[in-house]
Amino acid sequence: MAASRQKFPVWICSQIGAREHYAIPRALQQAGRSVTLCTDFWAGRMLRKSFVGPLRPLGARCHPGFETISTATIKSWNVRALFWEKHLRNIAARQTPYHGFIKIGRRFAQCVRGELKRRLEANRDFIFFAYDTGALEALEWCRERDVKCILNQMDPNRVEVELVRAEEKQWPGWALQPVQVPEEYFARREREWKAADRVVVNSEFSRQALLRQRVPAEKLIVIPLCYEPDGINRPAAINHRQPDKPLRVLFLGQVILRKGIQYLLAAARQLERENIHFDVVGTIGISQTALATAPRNVTFHGRAVRDQAASWYRRSHVFVLPTLSDGFAITQLEAMAHGLPVIVTDCCGKVVGDGVDGFLIPARDASALAQTLRRFLAEPDLLTKQSAAALIKASQFTLDRLAVDLMRLESGLL
Repeated sequence: MAASRQKFPVWICSQIGAREHYAIPRALQQAGRSVTLCTDFWAGRMLRKSFVGPLRPLGARCHPGFETISTATIKSWNVRALFWEKHLRNIAARQTPYHGFIKIGRRFAQCVRGELKRRLEANRDFIFFAYDTGALEALEWCRERDVKCILNQMDPNRVEVELVRAEEKQWPGWALQPVQVPEEYFARREREWKAADRVVVNSEFSRQALLRQRVPAEKLIVIPLCYEPDGINRPAAINHRQPDKPLRVLFLGQVILRKGIQYLLAAARQLERENIHFDVVGTIGISQTALATAPRNVTFHGRAVRDQAASWYRRSHVFVLPTLSDGFAITQLEAMAHGLPVIVTDCCGKVVGDGVDGFLIPARDASALAQTLRRFLAEPDLLTKQSAAALIKASQFTLDRLAVDLMRLESGLL
């Protein structure tokens, strides 16, 4: 008699935006699971060619490899998503972006809930995986019907906001506007935690933060992110530094207090007479007064879309991220995949091996950052050794590794 074939549940993954380059549904498919991706906007083949200028970022809301997989289904609400984006901007102008996140999250979760209802009516079992703020209505619907559901909490929530508020007091006049988060935003996330069977975080830093906010320890699962270069971000050869050329130090991300830009500029000031230059790439979120404090060895380049970011990695030697709070900084993996040693704090996920493929520095310590960068100037071989080690480290954070973590999560859940 033929052995019965084991039946695995379908995973329905729900996310707003191209978060993590759709790593969760891609990893699940790689593990042999059937996956439905519910997302606000998906740029199909024809749409990708039509987005230029201000709409160019929408063209990156896709992953060409994922949409060609026979076991993958994509459900998006493109027209509605364009109205949501406009609505979000209007709300942000009148109130705060967080009010917009609440409303957009609610509308998206209601759309996803309708998709879940249709699937359950067709008697198809599934596991529901969603990201915070855009999941509540779907999660509570699942909870009422004993459907297993997982929430990915992307940041440390209240703990992060408290850190930013402390920085605003220490650096008055630097933030474009003070962080103002309505209690409704926190309450929505806390209801999501309660409704989910498991809450996934991407770092021990986030796990500790959620424990402080009374999320039960048995619900919390740490799953690091992954990074695998695609056609857009394929690394080129390592950019070896010539002795007479400046050491190019890259900061790529939001230029805000939470990311530690204030400490980066302070470190750059200490290194102003050294053969070193800082390229700051990302949307500017600090005041003109703050920008004016930058020394001459710092250049602000503004926002870079995904394919432009790859070119910045290729022309740099070292990547720095003096962040005060990150659920998990995927930029550190991207930088390592391009052969860049990474200097980072311990507030963004355990990736860097201190002294091996980069350095760990204390948060809020500009002098430690400056001293660490001086080592690359004083020890020419250090850059070569750590660049090679960075490539090895990046190769360990793969889709396969993420798939193993997700299968372990599935096993424990079922």
